[in-house]
Amino acid sequence: MPQASDSALGWMVWTAPTAIFFIVIALLIAGFTVWGIVSPPVERRGFLPMPTTRGDRLFIGLLGSAFIHLIWIALTVASPWIATGISLLYMLAIGRWG
Repeated sequence: MPQASDSALGWMVWTAPTAIFFIVIALLIAGFTVWGIVSPPVERRGFLPMPTTRGDRLFIGLLGSAFIHLIWIALTVASPWIATGISLLYMLAIGRWG
């Protein structure tokens, strides 16, 4: 019987928070796909320097949230939950006014 360390993914540590994180991202993408099929997105201008659709703002929000977390981990030893809260506020701002 092969051990987990024998597989190509044996180096990964799949904790519950890690699994939840990836499941949420997959559900967001699936939900936005269905929403886009049911109600096609319309480009609009916000404070971002380009017209964007819902999907564009989701991508920009996820990318920015990743950078927020990386900077948080690099510069502080405080709880990463604070960075998650900041990221949620960032995502809401991008989604609403971006």
